[in-house]
Amino acid sequence: MALHDIIGSIFLLSGAFLVLIGSIGVVRFPDFFTRTHASGKCDTLGLALVLLGLAIHEGGTLNTVKLILIAVFIGIANPTATHALARAAFKLGIKPLLSTSKEEKQNDLAD
Repeated sequence: MALHDIIGSIFLLSGAFLVLIGSIGVVRFPDFFTRTHASGKCDTLGLALVLLGLAIHEGGTLNTVKLILIAVFIGIANPTATHALARAAFKLGIKPLLSTSKEEKQNDLAD
């Protein structure tokens, strides 16, 4: 196994791990804004790492350039879309969960 295969595999596994962590965050976090934050941060970096790992595996071909361009596009588009969704939700009146105790959170979620 060549060195570029090992490095590419490390990037692929790191990216897949971050996407998994973001998915767990989307399920576990209590409100829309924290879920959006988990999705936006983890998925952006995770997908960029996966695409970088694929580019390293691919070598110096035209497919590598395409993968890097896709990673750049995702790096620009995903945070912008996440911000737009959060701003629209806030303007529509969805309130962020600001309480810290477990009882207050349950009361806020019941409202």
